[in-house]
Amino acid sequence: MPAPVAPTRALARRRRSARSEIARLAASVMTLKTTRRLAKLGNGVAAQEHILADLLPQLARTAFGRQAGLPVGAGYADFRRCLVARTYEGFASHIERMKTGEADVLWPGKCRHFAVSSGTTAGPSKFLPVNDAMLAHFRRAGLDSLFLYTARTGHTQVFGGRHLFLGGSTALLPLDHFPGAVSGDLSGITALNMPGWVERFLYEPGAGIAQMNHWPAKLEAIAARTLDRDITLLAGIPSWLLVLADTVRARARRAGRSHTATLREVWPNLECLIHGGVPVEPFEAELRRAIGPGVNFHEVYPASEGFIAAQDVERGAGLRLLADCGVFYEFIPLHEYEESRLAELGEKIVPLAGVQPGINYVLLLTTPVGLSRYVLGDLVRFTSLNPPRLVYVGRTKLQLSAFGEHVIEKELTDALAAVASRHDWSVVNFHVAPRFPDPAAGRPIGRHEWWVEFKSDPVGEANCHVLATELDRELSVRNDDYAAKRGGGGLALPDLQRVPPGHFERWLKQAGKWGGQSKMPRCRSDRIIADQLAALARP
Repeated sequence: MPAPVAPTRALARRRRSARSEIARLAASVMTLKTTRRLAKLGNGVAAQEHILADLLPQLARTAFGRQAGLPVGAGYADFRRCLVARTYEGFASHIERMKTGEADVLWPGKCRHFAVSSGTTAGPSKFLPVNDAMLAHFRRAGLDSLFLYTARTGHTQVFGGRHLFLGGSTALLPLDHFPGAVSGDLSGITALNMPGWVERFLYEPGAGIAQMNHWPAKLEAIAARTLDRDITLLAGIPSWLLVLADTVRARARRAGRSHTATLREVWPNLECLIHGGVPVEPFEAELRRAIGPGVNFHEVYPASEGFIAAQDVERGAGLRLLADCGVFYEFIPLHEYEESRLAELGEKIVPLAGVQPGINYVLLLTTPVGLSRYVLGDLVRFTSLNPPRLVYVGRTKLQLSAFGEHVIEKELTDALAAVASRHDWSVVNFHVAPRFPDPAAGRPIGRHEWWVEFKSDPVGEANCHVLATELDRELSVRNDDYAAKRGGGGLALPDLQRVPPGHFERWLKQAGKWGGQSKMPRCRSDRIIADQLAALARP
């Protein structure tokens, strides 16, 4: 029998083209189904009631539910009466039992995957259980977010190429006391459990590179593998996407493409950049320069505890709450929130049916792995109720209120983004902290201290006062308490600390937050991070 003949390049191209057409056709069908399904949801209240009705019988079968007195056949009134809101610490002992292999603790059965997350706040890492039901939630919500993109752009060309996800390592670590159980980055866990057709036809950077832990080597490997691939979608945290863009463009120049200035010149069919986890505004100008024209930005709102929302219309309208993907949501008005009094806040907590637009809420989740009334630590604000759309505005533990000014992350981010955009400056990273009064040092009044790293440091010493003045003005417009403190003499004009290139990179490495899904804390009411940044700046 003659040896099989290898397919010609032309045949291989035809096969790829046929696969692309099939993928685009399937995506068109799924886009239509998704938009019809979401249209029927309306305000999402009925979908949320149905989800809670599915969750409650499972919760009642667990050690946690029985201990709380949750009856079989419970309704929302029983749920509110029996289960109090809790932060991660309120679940930690139960999760430790699950990590040893104990069954029916927070959810019926055993859990063999645990996502390790430190978020953006100080403290030890969290181990968040991820069972089959949670994996199904992440798959459905992730696909919904893609089909929302194709619905609003009106075409499915993005499914004709490869999708590059800049996530954490898929190399998971075994747990000591539970054979077969593993822990690691959520993006690594979900990458190992994605639908087969996604892994085969869409997913990059491939299984081997996805396992890598060493971030610089991983970026170089991604650049080498994807340089000649048809990348149509790129996803990740904005600051890390900029690092990847630099690496890919440098690789292209070493390969002889001396005039490569943007990712669109490397990947001509790149059309979508998916970003989430942190506000994109301070990085947007530099991202657009690095990527090139014609790329659509698509925002998502994922967390290790659940995939919450995704963009369904043009920017500025908020993100569509994914109300029928298996997670039940509740909300505490921020002005009522006190972490030390969570057990007393039952009457203040409202479901989706009770929210109002324009109010900052602390977000609670009840998930199909048994995290019940879990305080995520995020702050959100609804922009509309039918359909339900919201914006992320910050973290409960990352607020700046050392002087009673009650400034949240979104206000700081928006103020800096407005000033940077006005001057066409590109922000690499930033952090804001209080600078407390010190009469001996000539500071009789407290103030904010901005640590900012700009691309190529365009500000210059002479412009520091100008920038501080503009930041002060922008923040006064966005926050009445800050404006009152400034007008009443309770706060001085902020200080600006310009830092050299790579300064925040050094802090992130020192803090163990370099690479993957790690995020820079934007503000604190103490000087823990600011003093560390200052120490790194000393010769």
